[in-house]
Amino acid sequence: MSTETKAGGSGKAGKKKNKNKDKGWPKGVSEAARARFSEILERFRSSNDEEFKFDPKLNNLERAAVHKLCRKFGMKSKSRGGGTARRVVVFKNKIKKACPEREKKALGFKFSEESKAILQDLFSQFPPGEEDATSYMAGKRNKKGKKFFGMQDDIFQKPAMDKSEIAKRVETLAIRAEHNRTLRQIFEGRSKLPIASFKDIITSSVEENQVVLISGETGCGKTTQVPQYILDHMWAKGEPCKIVCSQPRRVSATSVSERIAHERGEKLGDTVGYKIRLESSGGRHSSLVFCTNGILLRVIVAYTKLKKTSQRAKDDLSDITHIIVDEIHERDRFSDFMLAIIRDMLPSYPHLRLILMSATIDEERFSKYFYGCPIIRVPGFTYPVKTFYLEDVLSFVKSSENDALDNSTASHTSGDSVLTEEYRVALDEAINLALSDDEVVPLLDIISSGATPEVINYQHSLTGVTPLMVFAGKGCINDICTLLSLGADCHLKAKDGATALDWASRENQSEAAEIIKKHLEESSSNSEEKQNLLDKYLSTVDPELIDDVLIEKLLRNICETSTDGAILVFLRGWDDITRTRDRLQKIALFNNESKFSIIPLHSMVPPLEQKKAFERPPRGCRKIILSTNIAETAVTIEDVVYVVDSGRAKEKSYDPYNNVSTLESSWISKASAKQREGRAGRCQPGICYRLYSKAREASFPDFQIPELKRMPIEELCLQIKLLDPDCNVEEFLQKTLDPPVYETIRNAIIVLQDIGALNDEEKVTELGERLGSLPVHPLTSKMLLISILLNCLEPALTLACASENKDPFTLPMLLSERKKANAAKQELASFYGGSSDQLAVVAAFECWQNAKQKGKEAQFCSSYFVSPGTMRMISRLRKQLQSELVRNGFIPENISKHSINARDPGILHTVLLAGLYPNVGRLLPPLRNATPRSVVETGSGDKVRLHPCSTNFKLVDKNLNRPIIVYDEITRGDRGMHIKHCSIIGPLPLLLLSSEIVVAPTKGTRFGSNASKSGSGSGDDNEGEKAKSEVSDGEDDIMSSPDNPVKAIVDRWLYFKSTALDVAQIYCLRERLTSAICFKVKDPSKQLPEVLGASMNALASVLSYDWKVGVSMPSISIDSLTALVGSAGISESHGSLPNPHTNHHGSFQNDPMQLDGSLQNPQMHPMSVENPQMLSHDGSFQNPQMLSHDGSFQNPQMLSHDGSFQNPQMLSHDGSFQNPQMLSHDGSFQNPQMLCHDGSFQNPQMLSHDGSFQNPQMLSHDGSFQNPQMCHPTAENGNVPLDPCPGSAPQGSVKSKKSASKRQRKNGHLTG
Repeated sequence: MSTETKAGGSGKAGKKKNKNKDKGWPKGVSEAARARFSEILERFRSSNDEEFKFDPKLNNLERAAVHKLCRKFGMKSKSRGGGTARRVVVFKNKIKKACPEREKKALGFKFSEESKAILQDLFSQFPPGEEDATSYMAGKRNKKGKKFFGMQDDIFQKPAMDKSEIAKRVETLAIRAEHNRTLRQIFEGRSKLPIASFKDIITSSVEENQVVLISGETGCGKTTQVPQYILDHMWAKGEPCKIVCSQPRRVSATSVSERIAHERGEKLGDTVGYKIRLESSGGRHSSLVFCTNGILLRVIVAYTKLKKTSQRAKDDLSDITHIIVDEIHERDRFSDFMLAIIRDMLPSYPHLRLILMSATIDEERFSKYFYGCPIIRVPGFTYPVKTFYLEDVLSFVKSSENDALDNSTASHTSGDSVLTEEYRVALDEAINLALSDDEVVPLLDIISSGATPEVINYQHSLTGVTPLMVFAGKGCINDICTLLSLGADCHLKAKDGATALDWASRENQSEAAEIIKKHLEESSSNSEEKQNLLDKYLSTVDPELIDDVLIEKLLRNICETSTDGAILVFLRGWDDITRTRDRLQKIALFNNESKFSIIPLHSMVPPLEQKKAFERPPRGCRKIILSTNIAETAVTIEDVVYVVDSGRAKEKSYDPYNNVSTLESSWISKASAKQREGRAGRCQPGICYRLYSKAREASFPDFQIPELKRMPIEELCLQIKLLDPDCNVEEFLQKTLDPPVYETIRNAIIVLQDIGALNDEEKVTELGERLGSLPVHPLTSKMLLISILLNCLEPALTLACASENKDPFTLPMLLSERKKANAAKQELASFYGGSSDQLAVVAAFECWQNAKQKGKEAQFCSSYFVSPGTMRMISRLRKQLQSELVRNGFIPENISKHSINARDPGILHTVLLAGLYPNVGRLLPPLRNATPRSVVETGSGDKVRLHPCSTNFKLVDKNLNRPIIVYDEITRGDRGMHIKHCSIIGPLPLLLLSSEIVVAPTKGTRFGSNASKSGSGSGDDNEGEKAKSEVSDGEDDIMSSPDNPVKAIVDRWLYFKSTALDVAQIYCLRERLTSAICFKVKDPSKQLPEVLGASMNALASVLSYDWKVGVSMPSISIDSLTALVGSAGISESHGSLPNPHTNHHGSFQNDPMQLDGSLQNPQMHPMSVENPQMLSHDGSFQNPQMLSHDGSFQNPQMLSHDGSFQNPQMLSHDGSFQNPQMLSHDGSFQNPQMLCHDGSFQNPQMLSHDGSFQNPQMLSHDGSFQNPQMCHPTAENGNVPLDPCPGSAPQGSVKSKKSASKRQRKNGHLTG
């Protein structure tokens, strides 16, 4: 007991000690040391090394800081040795072995009686072994399989234009510019851009060199002008061209293409087009096409693949004359991979020109990568920005009156002091004259006539040279002293990085250099005080976290010392934004909407709210924008004068050693810091406050870590195999600028093998070719294939497209609104059985579609906090993805028959698992006497918390029996790891779709010679391997009896208890599902063979019955859901769920509810109605007479415990009764004796396949029997035992086929 208390304790004292353990940094560790430790760990994480040892010179506090950082990075660390030899050793977390304790917590699974009957019918007609599962995969490859289904789009083919057509287009453009005033002004504006003077250099360099690198500063105009320069140059020669320009983001590809079309006075889709994932504009006639890097990669892979199988393919790729890769400094995985491919193929296409462009890149490295290609450097233009660091900010907030701050602030906020265009041109000319002809008088005249800080510290628009630098280089002592007395800044740097002191030293102006040095020493006399403030601050605050208290004090200081200019604050994410906003709104100064407008800028904020950040506020009102790095690039907010940079950002990352994708909080790069600073100087001079020290900034990497080293690469590895089936993936990736570590490649290969895209020899399969042909991730492609086989395509399309977009649920700012948003999401999740964040999106999309048809789109989106823009994007992407499926032959034009199971929860959850696997975990029960919170255990052994935004966040119930969770990704932040989007599923979907199942006897069960092995229950970590050997040695013993208890081990860590017969049937269903997929891959347009069609039909029925068998699923009762919605204020007046089962305001058409909102027949709740055909399109009952006046069923025995009809064949396809005369006017049965006590028909054989009576003449006109004595009970329970119990029928009996077809029709499942 004492050991436990010392280690972390039990009880309150122990908890308090443990809680404070991670709070803040150990005092006495310098900021420079922390930055150095972080840099070392970052390098170690990116390397192939598995262990790193720190220097033994670290003291106790420094070792504690290293341990804290290791926990944040997801690494293990230990202190070893003693005395002066004690050192910290760091290890990368390897994926943990299966825990033997998990076997004790195994879930039980057994087929229901309904499923047993269905499977017996199936295997009686098509016995296992009669059709070997591998027979559909063996033999010759289908001829169609040789065809590569890739990106074959005529938009990438060269326009069929001759010289006369080109001349006509050039003439038309000139005429438009001559007669259109707006277009003429655009042309004039283009001619003034910094890059305009480099037009001839660019076109001649591209003409003479196959690869050209253009390094253009921000604002120079390279993105919009370079493609037009090349196009105009080619047309001037009378030559057609196809210029493909790739961008890292979809929004860039579309917005830039729109801008260029506007600059040429044309409609988008004519000369200029674009092609992004699942969306395009333009065609072969478009000479300039913008696309994403991923699209261009697929084009290259597709044409290269075709080249090996078709002589025509070379012409396809030869149609592309120029490839422009923009923003290559962002280093996304597609661009790095694509550049490696292009570099290899350039010698085969001597006509092809490659132009690389970026604002800030490692120019020499890229040039060297392309064998020393020429570099064209283009200067840009931004206004000067004054920069302060954390040590400066601390001194500012210490005193409310600071002269330095007052002066600098006033200089940049006075409306009269902003330099005009003419003034800047005059200053540029004066500086040029002083440097070239030693004529400094014009410069002195301008300074003396307007000695404002803007003039004194003006930097040349091209070179960045200031007047002080000019005078320092010339040795003008008096002029230097004058400028320094007026407040000239000695720290400013020219474009080449030189300061005024550097200029004086370089020109051997020793006296000038001494004066400037003395001035610098005097101005930094208080630097020691600043350092003391910094050390004291860092000893009490964790710099890894956002200090919203400091931000509040800084904003107060800015607003008290100036009155104009918007303030842009860069934060990590939504949590920081809401916390900072809440803090500011509690302060009287900021809680005045007429004076301050606090605006969040985040991808999840509704578009209308985002637009407020770009609009100028009313006079006298100041904007404070709280933003993530969404405002870092490609965004210009014109009235921003002040930038507050936290130096932090959330970045997607991948830990290959844990095989976990994360969204981590990390320090930004120097390039990002420069971009953020530039937000304050785009349209006017500004000030940037950096909430990190100069020492911390020095530790920043120059650029962001390349995506190829921090993202999963399954999609890229598959593309490599499609490019060259014999290629070694690891060897190919070594050609990239920064290859990923071996573990990343290995994990990607394993995933591709798990889904069948690669075989054991890492050769691409026909399935792999098909998965690679669709413009989505391979896992998503596999999900779509399974949804087609299970006739559940509609929701699968939604899931696939939603994964490509941001979360459609918006996050309101007010607490009351957040409660409403939570209740709304819970209500949507309940539509498909609840407990699923992903299916809540499916429900939201379906309801949005219905609301849109009724003209209530805005009402629905407002009430349910759904982004209409995201919904519209998903809708567009769905259409495009559906077209891709049709084009590849997977589905016909009419997909209705592939979606008949779209509302079946069991099949829906199975399809969802197919898209998220292998991201599987188990929900842990709450600890005794601990704060209840939802924690998930993953396959790697990690314990991960559910995020508060998840609909499953409050699922803490000791009676839930550790249900299975599937999730999209794990987010790792400063406070640990959590899961934001997840769903609960039952064992059956996982048993059917998992990569590996091993069967072993349960503990304590003895089967022949293997009893000692299987029942030992040793703590061997490699339980899966052990079970494999046991099964291979004693499979006959384990499976000797159908009722033998066995354990099924899924993926070597999830245990399930079952019987030998049930597991054997699951194995057979898995094999047939694999065969069905392979058949569809070979012949997508053909119907499945009879055995596979019947097997898929049975599989769908079994999933419908048993998808949640073996786990106690949490559920929200109708009463509690109604109370939740009611308490949140989502009333009918605000618009409730507009689903097909309710009317426009969400109430039931037949009002089967009591006054308190509870259902008379809760099993019929419209969000989970088992027999949706009973409802008409508007939610009303087809047969309202079946309900009594209070909404209860007249004949409740007709419903089973789950609300389904005992005899669904009695209903027609539209839900009406086949024989309405059987009902009396009040809805009761004319002959209730025809029903047994559970509501089923006494004699089901009396009904035909469509539910009508075989002999309608037996009924009188009122529905009563002509001979009522025919209805007397004929068996003990009143039921004629025509269908024996499952398992009792002898092999070869004739009963199975017909009864199975009835049961399968009941669920509306596959018909083959």
